[in-house]
Amino acid sequence: MSQDSADDIVPAPRKGRGAATNRTGRYEALHKEAVDDGWPGSGESRPPLRTQLGIDAARRVISRNDSPDVAFELSVNPYRGCEHGCSYCFARPTHAYLGLSPGLDFETRLFHKPDAPTRLADELAHPDYVCSPIALGINTDAYQPVERRTELTRSLLEVCLAYRQPISIVTKSALVERDADLLSEMAGLGLAQVFFSVTTLDGTLARALEPRASAPKRRLEAMSRLSAAGVPSGVLFAPVIPALNDHEMEQVLHAAAEAGASGAGYVMLRLPREVKPLFTEWLQAHAPGRAEHVLSLLRQMHGGREYEAEFGVRMRGRGVFADLVAQRFRAARRREGLDRGLPPLETGHFSVPPRSGDQLSLL
Repeated sequence: MSQDSADDIVPAPRKGRGAATNRTGRYEALHKEAVDDGWPGSGESRPPLRTQLGIDAARRVISRNDSPDVAFELSVNPYRGCEHGCSYCFARPTHAYLGLSPGLDFETRLFHKPDAPTRLADELAHPDYVCSPIALGINTDAYQPVERRTELTRSLLEVCLAYRQPISIVTKSALVERDADLLSEMAGLGLAQVFFSVTTLDGTLARALEPRASAPKRRLEAMSRLSAAGVPSGVLFAPVIPALNDHEMEQVLHAAAEAGASGAGYVMLRLPREVKPLFTEWLQAHAPGRAEHVLSLLRQMHGGREYEAEFGVRMRGRGVFADLVAQRFRAARRREGLDRGLPPLETGHFSVPPRSGDQLSLL
């Protein structure tokens, strides 16, 4: 093997997975690196990786956010890691806190919080709690495939309905249709809204970018059904990947408007920490002819780097290309009638229902 061949090796994608490797997390003492040793059979296909589901015991489930880049203060994430396998997922680096890889571990070694509904009810009932909309599954998708068997997100919705707690959901999964009954009832009280993240309308590209997420067509169908059930719905064109999917912005917003969306947003591709090398591997494997162009445009938007963590810049970028994307988005949103936005969530209905063992209030 030549001296620099190790840097030239393009990891082969794993079937049904987004990351090509299991890059070592930044907190681990030892770093592992796979190399091609030249022996026969080293390039043979590997068996599919099975998803493992562990338990994440948490004393509290409501997280508080102070970032000016997002429109919510509170969030609840029933899962750590995400089986959707989105190669660009900004949450991947969080798996390093668990001593696991932000690569394949992030999408195959998941953790759920089975006691999250009980913990949420306790926190909502606390005398110091002040009602504010909760973003459900904002870090990793609350409707990822394992939700089919755990029904953890549905249990959380049941708690929110009982307390009249408003929630906002962002998902890439048509599984959210399953809970149309709860969401419709909540929406009737101004307590629920759902945003669908749609990265592309190209099924082949979506399968490579987001291998275990619902197909774009199914997301739009789910949006249509929820909208018909009275659930305010919106679309997020996210992430915008320069030179790969940015040309689809207008098509995605048009398709979402036809499916009943009343609001839209977008987020530029973010490559924090371990996401950068993982997504670079994805580009080299799936779009080698565009890889350098994609990275070059990112550097143009971030002062010569592929990513900036600065508030106000990290999700939009700056410069000529970023400004052009913003102008195109505003024009398409206005043209499709998506600038009216979703109705605000209602916090005035919040109340703590009586629970077993509570004393009766004096009349």
